[in-house]
Amino acid sequence: MEDNEDNRIVYSTILTHFGFRVLEAHTATEALELAQSERPGLILMDVGLPDMSGWDATRKLKANPATSQIPIVALTAHALAEHRAEAVAAGCDGYLAKPVEPREVLAEVRRWLGEAVPATP
Repeated sequence: MEDNEDNRIVYSTILTHFGFRVLEAHTATEALELAQSERPGLILMDVGLPDMSGWDATRKLKANPATSQIPIVALTAHALAEHRAEAVAAGCDGYLAKPVEPREVLAEVRRWLGEAVPATP
């Protein structure tokens, strides 16, 4: 989930192009519901969300037995060492500091999920 629509479009487009199925959430509440119902293989979690911090959303996901095993990668403009420590404390499994190039997001997704098989036209 990403709070900036332009970033969401770019990341979604590149991940879809390389064969990943992308679910998008615009709020933390929506992300919690999607994670519960869809059980994605990975969550890219923005920290600055409109209704709840990404840290709090991560804590909720990790506390829920149904979603606790889903890897969560923090995607945030908070780039100081203390922010990385906060991500780990919240339960994030990875950390990408913005601005982050789409190819770096793709590499991180592949690190967790492996290569996707692009859909054939």
